[in-house]
Amino acid sequence: MSSSAHRRPTRTPAAGHPPAGRCRSGSARLGIPPALTWGFVGVLLFMTGDGVETGFFSKYLADQGLAKADAAVVIAVYGITVAVGAWLSGALSDLWGPRRVMTAGLAIWLVFQVVLLTVALPSMNYPLLLLVYGLRGFGYPLFAYGFLVWVTAATPPQRLGTAVGWYWFAFTGGLPTLGSLVASATIPLVGSYRTLWLALGLVALGGLLALLLVREPTGRSGLAPHGGNPLTTLAGSVSIMRRRPRVAIGAAVRVVSTGSQFGFLVCLPFFFTETVGFSTSAWLRLLSVMFAANIFANLFFGAVGDRLGWQRTMTWFGAVACAVTCLALYYVPVVAGPHFAASAVAAALYGIALAGYVPISALIPALAPRHKGQAMSALNLGAGASTFAGPAIVAVALGPVGVQGIAWIFALLHLTTAVAIRFLEPDPEFTAPAAAPAVDDRGVPAGRH
Repeated sequence: MSSSAHRRPTRTPAAGHPPAGRCRSGSARLGIPPALTWGFVGVLLFMTGDGVETGFFSKYLADQGLAKADAAVVIAVYGITVAVGAWLSGALSDLWGPRRVMTAGLAIWLVFQVVLLTVALPSMNYPLLLLVYGLRGFGYPLFAYGFLVWVTAATPPQRLGTAVGWYWFAFTGGLPTLGSLVASATIPLVGSYRTLWLALGLVALGGLLALLLVREPTGRSGLAPHGGNPLTTLAGSVSIMRRRPRVAIGAAVRVVSTGSQFGFLVCLPFFFTETVGFSTSAWLRLLSVMFAANIFANLFFGAVGDRLGWQRTMTWFGAVACAVTCLALYYVPVVAGPHFAASAVAAALYGIALAGYVPISALIPALAPRHKGQAMSALNLGAGASTFAGPAIVAVALGPVGVQGIAWIFALLHLTTAVAIRFLEPDPEFTAPAAAPAVDDRGVPAGRH
């Protein structure tokens, strides 16, 4: 707070002392909120199960007789419901509380996965596949992003950047990294169909661990300060971008932050295999290098953001670094040719730069501390929209300007976010780190503000 006159008799991150025996816990020293530890484990397992199908599901549909264009539509419909589910996760957390939102997400995923495996896939009924797989798309964002809202609501601001770094470590560790590794190991042994059943088990295990073992109280009730009816709460998750323009700017930054990633995943496979001369397996190894670097960088930049400042970290290590590495992804292989080590360095640096945006998950709720769920809805909507924005840019620009032009477009968009981030000043009611000094291990969840 800027002055004592603005202090309220509610709990703040510095208020009170942690329960005995918790201030020295290993998870607290790592920057993981102790009361939420099992939630991070649950998200890792859940997203591993969800990510099992990432690298083969569209090909599996085509192999089972579905036209490639129809398989693409199935995936596109799924992407639409993921985006809507991401938006709903924050709005419904304001209304119901994150734990109930996570429960709904787990139930949706399990129910529609069973229907998919027992009815839709065996019959290969196209309209049914659209319906069932599309509805399952609501599941993972409600669960995973619901937990992200819980993390932002229950973690002290001084540790929030580190906590969201651990969240993204768990999220991307599962999807696509461990999920793809599980599939690569099990498909040769049991086949694609049984691998999808294994995914069901991983999701169930992760969801139950999080819901049964996390007992932190903040997420068990609605986050909106004065309750509210459902329509008002949902409308507020959109109108907050008008009432708080900085939240809208933050959502736009979030679209760009991973928009280039999803765009590159459309055009780079063809570029590396057809233009550069890599084999498909070499390209997939390159992709693994990119995301492996990203996973650990998520942790690093979460902690850096708490010390250096969220905006400064995002500007230089996220926006500017992504602009440079977008160009490197194109020009390094063009110059070096099919030289794996050179391209792997460029891919790893791009993956690391993507993680420079991690503090945005801490910064956006700081723009509207009394409406964190609504702010997170806007952020999650941006995250969902990025899955369309990047590929849409590629679809429009690939013919006229090629991969080289696309690399420049994404680089310029990242530089634009460097300017936009300057406007994302936290609300005065929110105590946020700005080149903050280190805090002790008593930074345990202290409830919402």
